[in-house]
Amino acid sequence: MIKLENLHKSFDNNDVLKGVNITVNKGSSLVLIGGSGTGKSVTLKCVLGLVTPDKGRIFIDGRDVNKTDRDAFLSKFGMLFQGSALFDSLPIWQNVAFRLLRGPYKKLHNEARQIAIEKLRRVGLSMNVADKFPAELSGGMQKRVGLARAIFADPEIIFFDEPTTGLDPIMSGVINKLIREIVVEMGVTAITITHDMSSVRAIADDVAMLHDGIIQWTGPIGDLDCSSDPCLDQFVNGRANGPIKAIQ
Repeated sequence: MIKLENLHKSFDNNDVLKGVNITVNKGSSLVLIGGSGTGKSVTLKCVLGLVTPDKGRIFIDGRDVNKTDRDAFLSKFGMLFQGSALFDSLPIWQNVAFRLLRGPYKKLHNEARQIAIEKLRRVGLSMNVADKFPAELSGGMQKRVGLARAIFADPEIIFFDEPTTGLDPIMSGVINKLIREIVVEMGVTAITITHDMSSVRAIADDVAMLHDGIIQWTGPIGDLDCSSDPCLDQFVNGRANGPIKAIQ
């Protein structure tokens, strides 16, 4: 469903991506791990067209994204942002339904509201929150609203950017469980960026580690603890000493 071939991206003299190759099979969940500043978010932004790669090709469902109608291309995607990225001035249901209230596939308010309430229920929120505003909800509830928005249009692909950042361990577990259930039930293809190893183990079918501009290691989640790759071993176990040097 997703294939990146030899992706390069530099900003001024900073070479962030130096030949990234990733393949994500349809209906599978890939978790992209790596240290801060290694280019994980840049990789997703390249796929979404928010950043233009300097070199390389991106294929979605076998089609080169540069030769695809952008609206049709983006209609395949849902996105859960790191900070939830809710609109403070809009009630919750309009946040969830934002895509269909303003996009090329606009629906009537009543219809959009009903779909939004159904999606809120899917992530464990009652219709009582529909008319509240983001500031009235806890961080965990806001994250669930962001997840409801990500699945609102029944996308084929969902990107999750640090889905458990800022959440306590219990709520992190709730979000991880919801993400896994949604990926399996909807049959979507997913890429998740995270530093949280509990999320990796809960969400992933496959794992790819981005280090020094390339994919250092990739494989099924079951091979994560027996890879023999020193960079992966250091990252997974959180060791200060190893081939990955902390930025001072």
